[in-house]
Amino acid sequence: MSTPLLAVERLEKHFRTGRADLSGRKRGLLRAVDGVSFTLERGESLGLVGESGCGKSTTARTIIGLQKATAGSVRFDGVELTSLSRRGWQPYRRRMQMIFQDPYASLDPRQTVGSILTEPLTIHRVGKPRDRRLRALSLLDAVGLDPRHLFRYPHEFSGGQRQRIGIARALALEPELLLCDEPVSALDVSIQAQIVNLLKELQERFGLAYLFISHDLSIVRHLCPRVAVMYLGRIVESGPRASLYADPGHPYTQALLSAVPVPDPAREAERRRQVLGGDVPHPSAPPPGCAFHPRCPRLALEPPGAGATACRSEPPPLAERGADRRWSCHLV
Repeated sequence: MSTPLLAVERLEKHFRTGRADLSGRKRGLLRAVDGVSFTLERGESLGLVGESGCGKSTTARTIIGLQKATAGSVRFDGVELTSLSRRGWQPYRRRMQMIFQDPYASLDPRQTVGSILTEPLTIHRVGKPRDRRLRALSLLDAVGLDPRHLFRYPHEFSGGQRQRIGIARALALEPELLLCDEPVSALDVSIQAQIVNLLKELQERFGLAYLFISHDLSIVRHLCPRVAVMYLGRIVESGPRASLYADPGHPYTQALLSAVPVPDPAREAERRRQVLGGDVPHPSAPPPGCAFHPRCPRLALEPPGAGATACRSEPPPLAERGADRRWSCHLV
């Protein structure tokens, strides 16, 4: 079997919170990412979905080295990244890039578009100044912007145009993997469709692999053949898009999908929404057992017994359910 482009195994990222008191007791521990595992093949798209605060963005930032992993393994093309020095990371910076959520905060307002696009090439010493300018022009063309925009500043563009600039910057070094951290959530709905279609077109054109992070399952369905669902730092379900959307196994996935609008008004009127009570628990104080059990509608209907007891005392494993499907639930 060929080596996957990206292999993440039991990845953890924890943060210390607060201060130690006078008695010397340790500070609290926030488990932002708590044992995440998945693989991503060349040219493939994997959607990572879940509510805000579930650890999706921290997972991406840890994979790309912006956060140092607490434990676990991240292998890119077979090479372990978590143990690399800053200099050792440099060749892999060219091969994997990130598109950030906020197109207003991710671009330096003091730089022109040309400077933003040529800066990665300058840092990695790619080509001569003239070659870099020509590369910047071709990048603008690839993302559907006018080459005359090269000498403008970010404040002169709309949100959708700024995100196109961010995508162009991510493509500057010809990466193999893009980590897309909710790249359309800050944009108008009409612009979201344009950016998603652009990402799909660029993937086909350049053979890119995407780790696409979003809380919008309808967008993920359009872009990603495979989906992983995160809750409180852990993946609770994963599988092919078609089977996961048609027959979700985990109660949390069922609730997320029930919130996705159906374009048919008659079907939408007949559909029963599954509304979750409460909020996502704080990662510094997760509930015992299954992290989802305080909000689980299935557990609320379950009679007292071994299954219900296990939900409150033992974390369920992410078990194989056939046909490349996995989910973690004691009751299913």
